[in-house]
Amino acid sequence: MSRFPQILVYGVIVVVFSLAAAGCGNNNEDVILPPPEVAVVTIEQQPVVMTTELPGRTSSYLTAEVRPQVSGIIQKRLFTEGSDVEAGQPLFQIDPALFEAALARAEANLTTLELKAGRMQRLLDNKAVSRQAYDDITAALKQARAEAQTARINLKYTTITAPISGRIGRSSVTVGALVTAHQPVALATIRQLDPMYVDVTQSTADIQRLRLLLQSGELTRNNTDLQSVRLVLGDGTPYPLTGTLQFRDVSVDPTTGSVILRIVFPNPGEILLPGMFVRAVLKEGVNEKAILIPQQSVSRNPKGEPFVFIVDEEGKAQLRYVTLDREIGTSWLVRSGLVPDEKVIVEGMLRVTPGIGVNAVPFDEEKADSSAEAADRTKQ
Repeated sequence: MSRFPQILVYGVIVVVFSLAAAGCGNNNEDVILPPPEVAVVTIEQQPVVMTTELPGRTSSYLTAEVRPQVSGIIQKRLFTEGSDVEAGQPLFQIDPALFEAALARAEANLTTLELKAGRMQRLLDNKAVSRQAYDDITAALKQARAEAQTARINLKYTTITAPISGRIGRSSVTVGALVTAHQPVALATIRQLDPMYVDVTQSTADIQRLRLLLQSGELTRNNTDLQSVRLVLGDGTPYPLTGTLQFRDVSVDPTTGSVILRIVFPNPGEILLPGMFVRAVLKEGVNEKAILIPQQSVSRNPKGEPFVFIVDEEGKAQLRYVTLDREIGTSWLVRSGLVPDEKVIVEGMLRVTPGIGVNAVPFDEEKADSSAEAADRTKQ
């Protein structure tokens, strides 16, 4: 009798678990999972200013090498190396003693000939001398005046002045050095730093590509300020001021197959210095029917081919291969593969497969940017 209650209890437990299992199975068959939610953007054509980045280097707006125009010994250096100088400011003083003596001799000779010419004039009027004698003294007087003027100029050149305003570099000579007129080695170099030139190179292939885009109408230049240029410094920092494209060279460098473009940038703070490596951002034209999609919407297959997921008219996700042109900010410029009014999935791509039904909601770009900033702060 004692075993009967135990058997009865075990039987009840088995029945209860069997009923419970049967009930769970029925519930699983009745559950229908909702379609995954994805964030989408609707394709729209929009005008976009197309730009290109070209490498280049800065150079001085004006450069003047200071050289002596007369020979002599340097008596004084009248400037501080690395300082700003003004045009006409004295820089070096050459010993003027020899030139002062030459001027005094020339002026004395000039005075003698002026007096002699005056006397000859009176004698000529009285016909006491010949016309030839008077012409000879007149010619000698003109020569003496020229020699006196030359002596004054040479004496003036003993003070070497700045030909332009700008920043002067180091001096190549010291006090007591002998310098010669028009010597090949400059005494110092002055560079004007505001404004500043930026010389960039552009390949002939890029020029030809741009010409074809303009001819096909894919790019237009109507009402576009193509002369305005932005600058990026070597460390990636944007330069705060805008430059102006001055000219495009007409000759091609045979060694590089490129042409030179010269741009003028204001440089009041002297951030730009000669010889710096920079990148100039030039405007090519306007693409009136550009299609942009967020970069995060693009994936790539094992071959590296880019594709996106779109939501078709039936609300199903479909895979679409695209051809990309270039990055513009945080977006990709699409050359082919998408048409206006199509919906591209930006978020939730990992939860979809081709042909699956989805619940599409508009992509909130501001919310996505805020989440990215918060994630960056968390990492820091």
